[in-house]
Amino acid sequence: MSESENPRPPFPPFELETAMLKARLAEDAWNSRDPERVSLAYTIDSRWRNRSEFLQGRAQIVEFLTRKWSKEHEYRLIKEIWGFRVNRMAVRFAYEWHDEEGQFFRSHGNELWEFTETGLMSRREASINDIAIVESERKFFWPQGRRPDDHPGLTDLGL
Repeated sequence: MSESENPRPPFPPFELETAMLKARLAEDAWNSRDPERVSLAYTIDSRWRNRSEFLQGRAQIVEFLTRKWSKEHEYRLIKEIWGFRVNRMAVRFAYEWHDEEGQFFRSHGNELWEFTETGLMSRREASINDIAIVESERKFFWPQGRRPDDHPGLTDLGL
């Protein structure tokens, strides 16, 4: 294994506790809005489908996330484990953001994840829908960065 593919615990096979931790660690990384940091959780040749885009490899992941977060302002994300088995997980998520004109959106989606034995994600399939919301409908208000431990998750927020 190369230095650029350092193991990322927890490792498969997953149990409920480790699957939930893996989803929370992914949420924390994405909430950092640091494309390089996020990319390190994926294999060098990781394959993605994000909406209608198909990506392969960390360089494309970094490019994609850089472009994404240049358009999605005040991005805040919550992930929740939906199911898991051995080295695969299903995760549902929602994130809030606004565009350059100040229009807020809540984006809802589902992801399918596949991991190597070293805990790196080798495949990510994401389906996402954006819903325009007014500012009074927002539910994610923590300061930019990691969601506080006492902030409600998706189920508790009724999402």
